[in-house]
Amino acid sequence: MSEHTQQKLSKQQQKSQETKERIFRAAKEILKKKGYDALSIKNICEEAGVSNGSFYHHFKTKDDLLSYYIEEQPSVSTDYSEIPQNADDAKRTVILVYLNYVKYCEELGVPFMANYYTPKNQALNPVSRTKRPYPIVTVTTYLEKALKAGTIKISLTLEEISTDIRMLVIGNVFEWCLRNGKTDFAGNMERSLGKYLDSVIQ
Repeated sequence: MSEHTQQKLSKQQQKSQETKERIFRAAKEILKKKGYDALSIKNICEEAGVSNGSFYHHFKTKDDLLSYYIEEQPSVSTDYSEIPQNADDAKRTVILVYLNYVKYCEELGVPFMANYYTPKNQALNPVSRTKRPYPIVTVTTYLEKALKAGTIKISLTLEEISTDIRMLVIGNVFEWCLRNGKTDFAGNMERSLGKYLDSVIQ
């Protein structure tokens, strides 16, 4: 591939990323001002100044759009391919994943998160959502490796632990939104997850 072609591709990728960002900003604005029910693809496209075709080129549905930006959170420095040395190491890593998630939720803001965490948003449904690197997918894969290596033991199945963690996290986000951000979001997340993980990981 020539240098010229690489630059051209890079410009196309940059344009594509800019369009994605514009679509997301539009969705975020609608969520903030009017709530989830007003979040139609037609409204998003009008707000973003893009065509329906452009939207569908980047996202399958509006929930797919919201899901993409929740799960494209910045990664933490921990290397998840590394197997933990012991149970405490494993528990700390899981907590770090979600403290990172807390920071990202705070960046997106209460209005966005409050409208994202609705039963209408099928991106939250573990049965139907796509296989993006969700925090819970990262955590489950990590614990699976530790289990196979014999560095941890668990008192429930991985599926049960994943479900419990997901529900704990949703509860913490919901509480933070309910109190309009005036709560110790990171502290509550760390405390509740820490207590739970102590009870299921040895």
